[in-house]
Amino acid sequence: MKELKKLLTELGEHVRTELLAYADRGLARQVHGDSPGGDAQFDVDEVAERAVIDHLRAHAGIPLALYTEDGSYVELAPDPQVLLVVDPIDGTRPTSAGLEMGMVSIAAAPYRDGAPTLADVTAALLVEIKSGAWIYGDDQEGLSSGGFHTPVPRLSRNTDLATMFWSIEFNGHPMRLMTEAYAHLVDRSANTGGIFVFNSSTFSISRIITGQLDAFVDIGNRVLRDHPQTEDEFRRVGRGSILHLFPYDIAAAVYLARLAGVVITDAYGDDLGPTSLVDLGPMNQKSCIAASTPELHKQLLDAVHWDLGGTTTPATRKTS
Repeated sequence: MKELKKLLTELGEHVRTELLAYADRGLARQVHGDSPGGDAQFDVDEVAERAVIDHLRAHAGIPLALYTEDGSYVELAPDPQVLLVVDPIDGTRPTSAGLEMGMVSIAAAPYRDGAPTLADVTAALLVEIKSGAWIYGDDQEGLSSGGFHTPVPRLSRNTDLATMFWSIEFNGHPMRLMTEAYAHLVDRSANTGGIFVFNSSTFSISRIITGQLDAFVDIGNRVLRDHPQTEDEFRRVGRGSILHLFPYDIAAAVYLARLAGVVITDAYGDDLGPTSLVDLGPMNQKSCIAASTPELHKQLLDAVHWDLGGTTTPATRKTS
């Protein structure tokens, strides 16, 4: 496990170093195409993906298979023992804008049959690209961190929807549907608490670990599953693709959140563990509700308007 920790730590720092050097040359903010999942890929994504491959080809002392946002699945050695699931930048848009929410996200799981799930993750690392602050965890050592001004984890004790500090996700999510589902919660908490849109699920979930947020809500995938007639709207805002939480978006953050004691499930309240780490299909994409306390998590599940005004089909359970 020590060798794996060293590999993840050095990989995260290498990607960060390459991105900071690129940012020093100016912010291009150019879209160069789409990822295999259909999300727009910016110039910084290319820099980060190249940094991952170059570093692992030169320094991996463990037979690895690699799954990244742009590169999909690559075996870096015969008979891999470990699968790394890497989102070189979770928060491409804030990173492209020079903001603080971009993070390097790395999860590691035993390779086994080549189809591990999120429940198989045994180690993970998150690194803030701008500050270098990091959170690491594994099954043997538990959670550790560096670069924060306060101890981590430091979960809030908030149980009140009106005073919660929380974040939501909009990329690939029709605003009309999201407004119907939780506008009342925004109205209730925006003044006595705080509502944020970071465009990074990893940053949002990690802020619950650090105690800066109370909750994170990304309900797009449940809305689509419950109301399949909304698929055209989701594809319209996704430029033809369904853009919900991909496995590489959440693999590391969910593992670390669990180690920290965060209550984190999909938007049905179900375990995210069965999520395949190597499947980008819409039925393997996920929703997420995470909260610092069980009470707040339950209130969020109960308070969202899942019927969308009662004009659409009744809720049906997910199929995977």
